[in-house]
Amino acid sequence: MTTPPMPPAAERSGASPVRIGALVPLTRPGWAEAGRHLLAGIEWAVQECNDGGGIDGRPLELLVRDTAADPEKATAAVDELARLGVAALAGEYHSVVARSAATRADALGLPFLCSSAVLDALTGRPTEWVARLPPPQSRGWRVYADFLLGAGHTRVAVAAEPSVYWAAGAGILRECLAPRGGSVVALDMRGLTPAQVCDELVAHRATALLLLVGHPDPALPLVRSVRDDRRLAGILIGAPAGQPELTSWATELGVDGAAVPFLRYLPEHLGALGLRVGAALRERLGEAPSFVAFEGYDTITVLAGVLRSSGGDRARTAAHWPRVSVEGTRGRIRFSRTPGDSVWQWAAAPVQVVDRDPADPGRFRILHSG
Repeated sequence: MTTPPMPPAAERSGASPVRIGALVPLTRPGWAEAGRHLLAGIEWAVQECNDGGGIDGRPLELLVRDTAADPEKATAAVDELARLGVAALAGEYHSVVARSAATRADALGLPFLCSSAVLDALTGRPTEWVARLPPPQSRGWRVYADFLLGAGHTRVAVAAEPSVYWAAGAGILRECLAPRGGSVVALDMRGLTPAQVCDELVAHRATALLLLVGHPDPALPLVRSVRDDRRLAGILIGAPAGQPELTSWATELGVDGAAVPFLRYLPEHLGALGLRVGAALRERLGEAPSFVAFEGYDTITVLAGVLRSSGGDRARTAAHWPRVSVEGTRGRIRFSRTPGDSVWQWAAAPVQVVDRDPADPGRFRILHSG
């Protein structure tokens, strides 16, 4: 007869759980691969928390809701989770979806720690209820613009789909390039085929094409078309939003997906905690964890510390954001606010511009840090 494994210490206590709602894109049209990595980090941190005694003996209970990159679905999930008595919300990858969730959480007085979305205006007004781990888009995309200028790219084209997030990114690039004599040409993907994009790049004499579009379509067909066009042999393809980070990019594109710089929110070297968590996430995912997985883990690490101090009370949780000082996988996490910020922000979040090495697409090269 096999003896069943002992449940975690927090579950053995019999105390009522502390519930956290997790918003994650797990189905199309959401970027499900990013959602899978985000959820893996969140779940692993919850397991570790419960193995260590939970929240003062009370287990953390995770209630996961799939947003599928749908703002309305996310808003409905926030309402449902609030009714179910969650102490806080965690997660979300897509910026426009996170904005809807954050706006609703603010209206309901429900603490929300955003794991991975970077849109500057995460809420339409300043709020005490929302905090965020990744750097705001204006910081990260300025770092990317610095990389482009340093590499000599002043004639930049952006293949863009309609989106507040993509429009904001293109605007940041224009602001950064214009003082240096640079220009940004917008190519509206609602009316262009990949082949027509190639013609536009030649006509505008662009030296870089940035993909401000969804993955896998039309991002992957665009890459293939540009790589196959001999007229564009020297052009840089970039993807600031991070599509090349995940395994499916390399699997689908092979060497064509290499040398496509993207933004990644990792330090140059992980510390002991990051290495330990990275090894556990690799085993859990069956592949190398992306920075999104580390963001998920850090989200729960922060929330667990805050909930221990607040006892799970929502108002006390939100009031604790400015007192957070937690060692995460990517550095010590503290929140602050500057004029113009609508939410509490981890100001020291690391930012890199990285690509996949053409000689070994499974290896990443750090091209620039900021």
